[in-house]
Formats: sequence, C-alpha cells, structure tokens
Amino acid sequence: MPIRRMRPTSHGTRQITYLVNDDLTKGKAPEGRLLEPLPRSGGRNNHGHVTMRHRGGGAKARYRVIDWKRNKDGVPAKVTSIEHDPSRNARIALLTYADGDKRYVLAPLGLEVGHVVMNGPKAEAKNGSCLPLRNIPVGLTVHAVELVPGRGAQMARAAGAGAVFTAKEGDHALLTLPSTEMRRVHLDCRATVGQVGNLDANLVVIGTAGRHRHMGYRPYSRGSAQNPVSHPMGGGEGRRAGGRHPVSKWGVLSKGGNTRKPRKASNRFIVRGRRRGPQVGR
Repeated sequence: MPIRRMRPTSHGTRQITYLVNDDLTKGKAPEGRLLEPLPRSGGRNNHGHVTMRHRGGGAKARYRVIDWKRNKDGVPAKVTSIEHDPSRNARIALLTYADGDKRYVLAPLGLEVGHVVMNGPKAEAKNGSCLPLRNIPVGLTVHAVELVPGRGAQMARAAGAGAVFTAKEGDHALLTLPSTEMRRVHLDCRATVGQVGNLDANLVVIGTAGRHRHMGYRPYSRGSAQNPVSHPMGGGEGRRAGGRHPVSKWGVLSKGGNTRKPRKASNRFIVRGRRRGPQVGR
C-alpha cells in the first residue's frame, strides 16, 4: 500500500505521512450490530491512580467486535467490505455468511470484496480461510493463531504479521514467528491462511504532536531532562548522556534486557528464542 506525503507548507507537515486508503470500501459505514462502546480510563485504575503513564484523551471511537474463534464451520462466507479499524493497525473484513450472519475478521493480504472463505477442518487452505493447523500444508504463512484450542487467536495479529508453518512434530506444529522465535503449537489450534494486510502501517510518520494526541497519547519527557529526584538519569548541568546504561523511571534496564518470566508455563513450547540485535538482510 503506498504512502502519501503532504506538501511541506509548514514545519509540522514536512515529515508527516499517511496511508493511501485505496483498499477500503468506499462509503461503507461500520456494521452497527458489531460495535461496542470503548470506555477510556486515562491510564488510571479503580482508585484513580495513574498505573499507565502517557495515556489519555484521543478521538472517540467504538470497538469493532472481531471474530477471533472463527467457529462457524462449513458455512461459506462472502467478503462484503474491507474497513478501517480505529483499535488496530490492520484492516478488517466484513464476512457475510450464507445464513445471513455477519462477522468481522482480520483482512489478510490479497483479500478483496467478493472473495469467498470458509472455516473448519473441511475448508480449503486458501487465503482468508480458517482451519486447524493439522489441515494446513507445511510451508504456508498463517496468522491469527490460537495458543490453546478453542480460546481464539492470540498470535500474529498485527498489520503485516505472519507465522511460517515450518514443520509438524507429533501433535504439535512448529511455527516461525515474525520475531524469528520458533514455537510449538498444538495441531488442533486454528489459524487463518495468509499474511495480515496493510504492510506499510509501520512506515507511517506521525509527524505532529497534535496527531499523536489525537491517537490517545499524552506528552512525555526524556529521563535525562528531568530532575534527579524524578528519574535515575536526571540532573546535571546542561545536557548529558546520562552517565549509565539507559534505565526506566524505576531503574530497570531499558535496552537488551530479558522481559519474559523465567518460570512461565509456556516456556516449554519455545524451541528457539527470538534473535536479538541488528539482523543483516532482514
């Protein structure tokens, strides 16, 4: 999907970029029965304390209910529209089943209005169809992968994401995730064939502070620009590099640290962890 640049009539618009929305269905309003209120907490808990900083404001939006389980088996569904979802960077597709039921799903790359997809073990392994991993040929790219059978999709859901079905080992499938991590997933878990669309979503430059506020982010300042009492990297006369490895407000290393719990139950399913550092040729 191409990126559109604005004419640099001001400093704020010199670097700003937008996505060209040629892939969206023109004039299509969201399906009213698949909308829910999206309350905002401003990053505060039930006591009013800020537990997640730099959150608040933003444009009002309603949540699109996504069918993560894809459990309507054996019924063909026609793609009615491709729409924008304010809650995620991927596009969503409205499926209209043969019995009249309508559901939203993630729109994979190459899915267009008029295509027919299906769910279940008897579905054909084509772009946009959802079926168990044991019925998907090895070598295909999948997305919206379940971790537990019947729980719903949890992996590879962002724009441009896709896991490569590498091999079958007994009752498990070996998937290579976008982070280069290799993980075993049970063959009864469902996945959708194809790669999530909107590949250029990560190339968009926000450009202005107002656009960032419109997305629900509040301003934040660098740790080295704060006082020593407010941040471990604060203080000093004039600007300085910090004098130590970059850390968070609470002294936790910010770069290169391992954030996964060493005793997490799902660690036994990870065959190879993700590769850290710059990768040549990626």
